[in-house]
Amino acid sequence: MSYKTLLFEVNENIAKIVLNRPEAMNALSTDLAMELIEVFQDLATKDNIRAVILTGTGKAFSAGGDVKQMATVLGDDAPAKFRLALDIYHKLILLMRQLSKPIIAAINGVAAGAGFNLALACDVRIAAESAKFSQAFIRIGLIPDFGGTFFLPRIVGSAKAMELMMTGELIDAEKANQLGIVNLVVKNNELDETANFFAQQASSLPTAAIGRLKKLLDSSSTSSLTEQLELEAQMQMEASATEDFREGVKAFVEKRQPKFTGK
Repeated sequence: MSYKTLLFEVNENIAKIVLNRPEAMNALSTDLAMELIEVFQDLATKDNIRAVILTGTGKAFSAGGDVKQMATVLGDDAPAKFRLALDIYHKLILLMRQLSKPIIAAINGVAAGAGFNLALACDVRIAAESAKFSQAFIRIGLIPDFGGTFFLPRIVGSAKAMELMMTGELIDAEKANQLGIVNLVVKNNELDETANFFAQQASSLPTAAIGRLKKLLDSSSTSSLTEQLELEAQMQMEASATEDFREGVKAFVEKRQPKFTGK
C-alpha cells in the first residue's frame, strides 16, 4: 500500500514507518496523522509483525504540529476546528499505546512539540547525537497535546516537565538522555543499525506480554495499589493462557532458549 505522507516497509517481522514530509520537517498534519492511524490499525491485526520502528526522513524526526495548517483555522471557529484535529491526533496516540508490539522511535533529528510527544508515545527511544528536543507549544501560545502532559511528567517528574513545557527550551540528545527522555544516544550513522538491532531483539520476545506490560505501566501512576494489583492479576491470568507462557516454561525446564511466537 502506498501513502502520501509516510513510507512503510516490512522486513521479515519488523515494520518500519518513516514520516515523509521533509519539506515541512515532517510536521504532523491531519493527513499524516490519519495515515499513521491507518498503519497502526493494520499493524494491530498482523500477527507476523513483532516490532515497529518509527523514524523520519531528512533532518527532522518531526518538527511538531503543522503551523501552516493551523494558520488556516484562525478565527472564532478555531476551537471547534482544533477539536476535530485533536480527536484524530489522540486516536493515533491511543492506538500506539494499545498496540501489543513494541515501538522503537529512531529519532534522527529535531523532535519538537507534537513530534516530541509522538516519540514519547513509543516504548523505546533511540536518538542520533544530532537530535534535539523541545516542548515548543508555548512559543505559539498553545499547551502540549499528543499525550505530552501524560508521558513527560512520568519520565522527568512534574517539576522538570513544567520547566520544559513552560519555557520550550531546546535540549540536545545528551541532555535528553540524562533526563531519561531517550534510552540511548548513538552516532548519526549508527542510528538505523541500532534501531534495527533493538527491533530484532524485541521481535524475539513474547509480544502479547509486552502489550500487557504497556497497559500496566500506563495505569501504574493513576491507580491505587489495590487497583494495580487487580490489573496485574487480570493481565497475569491472560498471560498464563498463552502459548508463549507454555513455551517459556518448557524452555526453562529443558535448559534452552525459548522460541516465542507472540501468541
